[in-house]
Amino acid sequence: MNVIERYVERMMAESTPDRPLWNIEKIKEGKVNGWNYIDGCMMIALLNLHRITGEERYYTFAENFLDHYVFEDGSLRGFKEEDYNLDNICEGRVLFDVYRMSGKEKYRKAIERLYGQIQRQPRTHEGNFWHKAIYPNQVWLDGLYMAQVFYARYTMEMENGAHVEDIRRQFRTVRERMYDPATGLYRHGYDAGKTVFWADPETGCSKNPWLRSLGWFSAALIDVTAEIAQGHEDFRADMTAIAQELAKNLLPYIDEGTSMLWQVPNQVGREGNYPETSGSAMIAYFYLKGARLGMLDASYAEVGARIFRAICDRYLSETDGKLNLGGICLVAGLGPENNRRRDGSYEYYISEPIVENDAKGLAPFLMCYTELLLGGKGDLIG
Repeated sequence: MNVIERYVERMMAESTPDRPLWNIEKIKEGKVNGWNYIDGCMMIALLNLHRITGEERYYTFAENFLDHYVFEDGSLRGFKEEDYNLDNICEGRVLFDVYRMSGKEKYRKAIERLYGQIQRQPRTHEGNFWHKAIYPNQVWLDGLYMAQVFYARYTMEMENGAHVEDIRRQFRTVRERMYDPATGLYRHGYDAGKTVFWADPETGCSKNPWLRSLGWFSAALIDVTAEIAQGHEDFRADMTAIAQELAKNLLPYIDEGTSMLWQVPNQVGREGNYPETSGSAMIAYFYLKGARLGMLDASYAEVGARIFRAICDRYLSETDGKLNLGGICLVAGLGPENNRRRDGSYEYYISEPIVENDAKGLAPFLMCYTELLLGGKGDLIG
């Protein structure tokens, strides 16, 4: 068993559904755990590990974990549709696989419950989903990963692709509204109403790019396209064009000294800024999987592998016989109105806590690992 698998074993062994070791936000808050995207990211990673390694322990853990959160009628522990929180859709991706493998009807019912939120999710005047009910008219890059991959899988498996064009339009609007030609990157958030305190009154965009939001977006481009079957060539062409542009534009922001990307990616070396694990891992995953699927040039696989190696060298450490992954920004967001500290400024992004072992960093790190296994590069790990 190599070091990565040993690390995963420890995380599973020391976690319960009520208190998963990788959900640092809930541990710090001292709140009862409910259905959430952080656990969702970890379940996605574990099912990837199961699919690629064939090791049943990963699937068994994931199903037992989900069993705690999904009730027989398909309701979800702690889930409230009226929050219209796109984050809560993320974990729904794994329900398709667990339903297929377990045959438990409650998982199909839970899929339909989450799709009900998608159908009723408030939208901007341009047709994009609001990020949450508390963020009216706001589109965040994070939300493309949180909701659109589930949406793509549902429409392909349950509706014969009926809503592929809706998904395509939402990505195109993000490219049109949130892309910053000055940096070649995307701003973290966009207010279609152009009135919220953090938004530029002309563009509606937030002040800066934030690395993890770019990671969410880049991973969404690849994962959504992987769900859309052949026959939707316009969709695939659009997603590939956006992905190729982003892949090229990210290259100058990979710091030569650390081979990672930084928390505020266009300000490498500025005081307070730092190489950040979660966003770097997501972008490495984007490069690795994009190259494998042919959306990106094959040469990008080595770029992704280099970033992954750099994360291991810098932030994967062992203390008292236990592996830990550091350099992970705990959380960052924009607003709401009663939290004006979250204003999208440079000073805000570098002020958020940096933690170890949170699934927002660990899960994409493991997703990179599985891509390396698929590419025959598992020997990068001891």
